Amino acid sequence: MEKYRCSVCGYIYDPKTGDPDHGISPGTRFKDLPEEWVCPECGASKEQFERI
Repeated sequence: MEKYRCSVCGYIYDPKTGDPDHGISPGTRFKDLPEEWVCPECGASKEQFERI
């Protein structure tokens, strides 16, 4: 599974760990995140992430 980086703050979304603090279970692929999900560090939208 690919990791994605926030182009605003550099936060890395790793699908292996998900974002449990915001209800995203480990194993959730980036493309399967809800459209309203935002960067937990800076609030940037999914569109501001790039695959790494």
